[in-house]
Amino acid sequence: MTPPLPASGVFDGKAHLLPVRVYYEDTDFTGVVYHANYLRYFERGRSEFLRLAGVSHTQLRAQDNPMAFVVARMEIDFKKPARIDDALVVCTTYERMERARLHVRQTIERDGELIAQAAETIVCVGLDGRPRRPPQALTDALKAWFLQETP
Repeated sequence: MTPPLPASGVFDGKAHLLPVRVYYEDTDFTGVVYHANYLRYFERGRSEFLRLAGVSHTQLRAQDNPMAFVVARMEIDFKKPARIDDALVVCTTYERMERARLHVRQTIERDGELIAQAAETIVCVGLDGRPRRPPQALTDALKAWFLQETP
């Protein structure tokens, strides 16, 4: 038996793996995951990646010049339906950072079978909603995880 992954998931190389169980509340009346819930799974994957990489959303908001992340673009391909009680794994990789933008790729799999995949652009913003470069400490914390070198 494979041991369970920790609640925040684990790193496998530069990829972050987060286990997600499909509950009744995630599905429509047929037992298939409602399409909008994939967004929640992807969000959890991105957030837990950052948490394990040493980036705290709470600390970002508590800075002298607070910041947050917003999704500017998301393209999702739904390959197969996920169903009630499925054990899924959200795989997250941060490809690169360009100024205020983080480029992210994510997949959701069930027993190694691709369920959905997403390409995303996440933007660092001030609390006024305007894009801004992330602080150097954030860039330094993430640099080792990027698949491509940051310009």
